[in-house]
Amino acid sequence: MEAARVKVTIRCNRCGEKFVLRGRRDKGTIDTGFKQCICSNESDLDIEEHTVY
Repeated sequence: MEAARVKVTIRCNRCGEKFVLRGRRDKGTIDTGFKQCICSNESDLDIEEHTVY
C-alpha cells in the first residue's frame, strides 16, 4: 500500500510564521521534512492536516 499524501499547515505560536507543506502519512506519522521555524522554535507549533486526493 502506498503512503497517503497530505497537505500540512504549520503555524508558529511564537512568531506567527505560517508554513504550508506537502508530505506523506505512513504508519501513523507524517513526514514533511520540517524541523524548526525560522525563529528556532521546534515545539510550540500548531499543526493542521489536510488530505490530498
